[in-house]
Amino acid sequence: MFKRFRRVRLNAKLRDLVTEIKLSHNDFIYPLFIKEGSGFKKEIDSMPGVFQMSIDEILKECETLKKLGLYSIILFGIPDVKDSVGSDALCEHGIIAKSIKAIKEAHPDMFVTSDLCFCEYTDHGHCGILDIENETVNNDATLKILGEQAVHHAKAGVDMIAPSGMMDGMITAIREALDSAGFINLPIMSYSTKFASAYYGPFRDVAESSPSFGDRRSYQMNPANRNEALNESIEDEKEGADILMVKPALAYLDIVRDIKNNSLLPLAVYNVSGEYAMLKIAGKNGLIDYDKVMMETLLGFKRAGADIIITYHAKEAAEILNGREI
Repeated sequence: MFKRFRRVRLNAKLRDLVTEIKLSHNDFIYPLFIKEGSGFKKEIDSMPGVFQMSIDEILKECETLKKLGLYSIILFGIPDVKDSVGSDALCEHGIIAKSIKAIKEAHPDMFVTSDLCFCEYTDHGHCGILDIENETVNNDATLKILGEQAVHHAKAGVDMIAPSGMMDGMITAIREALDSAGFINLPIMSYSTKFASAYYGPFRDVAESSPSFGDRRSYQMNPANRNEALNESIEDEKEGADILMVKPALAYLDIVRDIKNNSLLPLAVYNVSGEYAMLKIAGKNGLIDYDKVMMETLLGFKRAGADIIITYHAKEAAEILNGREI
């Protein structure tokens, strides 16, 4: 009987040699949520192990991350004052601009990405300037302030911009703004295929970004649409994105593979809050072996085609990669 498959599985060392997909510390970007103040660190009930932190606590967290071998982070800001246009995001003294400066001064070896959107900064919780008549976001007006926001982050010293608002033409607008300000080498990682997903619930707790009315289906993607999902990312590639992204990850691995098969750009996935919380709750209640399911899930993202994984699991995964038993 033909036993070729079994022969290469029997010996553990040989299994390691022929393993096709492997995780490393360099695969991960860890999200951080920043609030004003000092000495502030608050765990979020719906996301165990995830915190809102003041800048001084963020600097301590960067030390912890580096000890684990993690050097890439993405920042989300939660300002004290919100208004209709997200003014805090358009100011050199805003929460994210201040945080970028502080992190790069204290930890110049950290690779800092900033999430570029307005839902955390607006009093209505939508991702840009409102079109009152249609009760949605005014796409073109929002493009202008996205460019302004990107330049403020660039001047603060950010290493990469990650626009997440799903505005049509956002990559062109941001690239033109950055280039005009002299930041021609600053890369853009676009949330190029971002779905109007129910998996974002816990994120809105930590980022304090729930819409005050309606939803985001007029600008985020319909979860049912596969061809449109591919077209969204291909369009952002044409506009000049340097890295593409699919968000959420777990329920959209077919989309990850579709984009990987149709683009040579690096591809990121965002392993979102709802995905994280489900594993946490299942592990806490003894329904799964949390560590093993977590690592299997992260492997699944890479196998589907992801080069980068934005995940709240990054610290735990790094511990396991560093040798902690599971």
